[in-house]
Amino acid sequence: GSLSNEAPILLLKLSDSSGINTGSGSINHDIVATLDNNNDQYFVLNNFYESDLDSYQRGTVRFQLPALPPGPHTLTIKAWDVVNNSAETVLSFIVANNERLTLSRVLNYPNPFTTNTAFWFEHNQPGVDLYCRVEIFTVAGKQIKTLNRTINTPGNRSFELSWDGRDEWGDKIGRGIYIYRLSVKTAHGKTASQWGKLALLQ
Repeated sequence: GSLSNEAPILLLKLSDSSGINTGSGSINHDIVATLDNNNDQYFVLNNFYESDLDSYQRGTVRFQLPALPPGPHTLTIKAWDVVNNSAETVLSFIVANNERLTLSRVLNYPNPFTTNTAFWFEHNQPGVDLYCRVEIFTVAGKQIKTLNRTINTPGNRSFELSWDGRDEWGDKIGRGIYIYRLSVKTAHGKTASQWGKLALLQ
């Protein structure tokens, strides 16, 4: 599942051609979330739903979940439209201890690529400045490119780092397989890194 910190924020994007039912005047037709299949951890989200501008068919729920212990968790989400049809989905996620910087789902997309690719990763430090570096190597170990960027994401996913397939001198590299290392550091000295593999097509 996705990675989160110990105080995750639930962000839901809802849409329905008939319109979203926020429970007004309806019995048991609320937007609800159940944590870890525990009925004592049952949250009614109607008051946290905001419709998109000039739309009754789309909107967003933003809800601060309670502090959670590290480990795997699930959220069962149920919502209704205005003609009493319901939909349900289960979100799985992993809470990582905030004391350590943790990375997961490190990848580049698209992969293979021809002109541009973006480096994606999930982390457990939302709202914190993260100093990111991607070092790209040939399979023989020669470093050909370094990307640096400071990011600060409200959630736990980043895809702000991108690469155009050119080396440090601005030359287009040849097609083939390359290795990269993503390194992330916080202002307080927490560090984490992971390796990945990408393919360039021409």
